[in-house]
This record gives sequence, structure tokens and C-alpha cells, in this order.
Amino acid sequence: MQAEASGWPLHWLQAHGQRLALCPSLGGSVAAWQWQRADRSLDLWRSPLHAADSACAATLPTHTRVGDLACFPLLPWSNRIAQGGFGHGGRFHRLPSLVPGEPCAIHGDGWRQAWTLERHSLSQASLRLYSAGHAGHPHHYLAWQGFRLQPDGLLQTLRLQNLGASALPFGLGLHPWWKRTPQCQVQAPVQAVWLSGEDRLPTRRTRRFPPGWNLNTGVRPSAVVIDNAFADWSGGARLVWPEHDLGLQLQATLVRAGQAQPLHLVLYAPADADVFCLEPVSHPINAAHLPGQPGWTALVPGQTLSLVLRWRLGRASDAQL
Repeated sequence: MQAEASGWPLHWLQAHGQRLALCPSLGGSVAAWQWQRADRSLDLWRSPLHAADSACAATLPTHTRVGDLACFPLLPWSNRIAQGGFGHGGRFHRLPSLVPGEPCAIHGDGWRQAWTLERHSLSQASLRLYSAGHAGHPHHYLAWQGFRLQPDGLLQTLRLQNLGASALPFGLGLHPWWKRTPQCQVQAPVQAVWLSGEDRLPTRRTRRFPPGWNLNTGVRPSAVVIDNAFADWSGGARLVWPEHDLGLQLQATLVRAGQAQPLHLVLYAPADADVFCLEPVSHPINAAHLPGQPGWTALVPGQTLSLVLRWRLGRASDAQL
């Protein structure tokens, strides 16, 4: 990816009291999602832009990185895959790490490539990416992102199709960054969590949640340090920020070749940071090397895998599961 001399171009959606800034050329990322309420303007995701600014910026500075932005796509897999790759179909498929200092291949390669803006109106837009063996990776795929501002929030879609000559495991997810305020709370119906070692790779699955980690009753990201995947997630979630009287409801669905698939949810709240991530994904961290390879979905040529997120905006007291 290479920025233009003037910076990374932005494309804005503005409807229903919301603004969404897309940056296709910088990894198909979202630069900002803003809600202009009657009482205040709110940045819903962490962003280098500010909701209080009346003007919509035309570009981002050339030094901006994907990791500085509000949300980016994870595909053709999510999170870490260890051991330099994975085995499938009687052969080993290499996944070299592309991030300095990171021993594992992480978050796929879609965020490292420039996407194309296909459609754009005031309320909706779509992005497309054609990828064939990027940086030595084995995946050959077509990906599509859709965004639609609705009266009550945002409809976000991520889809990929296997364009390769043979079946290969694929995965996907989305990586939104949220503000980690003292009173913020996240709640989601889950059945288990994958515990990890010092290398941040899963070691075992358990239904006994460590103190402060039970998403069923609610987790305060400001009170935990965590980088773990939760299993058997219903697809529903509730996020509230009482400080801003803000509440969000999420309903996620995952579909493979027309059939609903199990979902996983990654909660990432690093030490000494004012942000956290709640990542809807198709498989847990390092799924290729876990027993049973949960969610590590093999797509035959032409098959698709789709993730649909419906974000509903409201007040803190309105956000119910």
C-alpha cells in the first residue's frame, strides 16, 4: 500500500445523524464512526478524527497506519496462526509473519492491501479486494465489505469467496477499537473461554471463567488485561458507556455456503491502554492447531463465507440483550 502525496483519501457516509469515514486504500479500514446526537457528538470507535469537527476531512496523514484507525477487516483468517503455517490436503501451507516482532502470522493479509471503492452514496458503500497469494500466503480470494447507515445504527458486512483451484481453510472477522472508559461494560452470551500461555496462544478451553472474565454477567475492560477468545457465542452483545449515556447492541451472524455457522468472540484489553477490542470472528486464536480446529472452515472453490454485524445505537439504559 502506498499513500498519495496528499495522504490517504477518505470517503464519507452521512445519514441518520451518523458519519462513517472509509479509507479503502489503507487496508479497507474504517477511519471513524460518529454519532451526532442532539446533546453531544460522539466518536463511537477510537479514531484519529473527531466527531466534534464539523468538517469532514478529505485525507489522513501519510504516516497513518491501519492500527491507528477505528476498524479493519480480518481475512482470510483472524488473529494468530502459529508454527509458520498449517497443514491441509496432505501438504503444509506457509504463512510467514508480516509484522516485525510478531512470531506468528496475524490477522490475515486483507488489511495489508488496498481495497477498491465499488459503490458510494450518502448512506451506503461497498469495497472490494482481489487477492492472490499475497506475500507468499496460499489464499486466492475475492473479498467484499458493505456498510449501510440505518436510522438506528450501522449494518456492516464482510464476505469472501475462495477463488483457488482447491479447497482451503478460510476465516474472517472484524477488529473494531473501542474507548476503554472506567465504567464501560461488555456483556455477551458465551459458553467457554480459551485460556492462553505466555505466548498468547490458547492452551485449553474451559467453562470456568477467571475472575472478572464472565461475559455472560458483564466484563469491565478497564478492570482486566485480556487477549482471549470466547467460544459458543450467541452472536449477541451489549456495550455500555454510562459516562456518555451510550449503549450499543450487536447481533452477528456467520454463514458458510448458505448455512449458519458457530461464532467466536475475541476480547482484547491490553495493559496501560485507553482502548479495547471486541472482535467478532469465525474461529478462535490459532484455530489451525487446536483440537478439532474449531471454526477453521475449508471452502471448496467458489464457496463463500460471510459475516454480518448489525449495530444498534441507543442510550445506556436502552442497550439490552
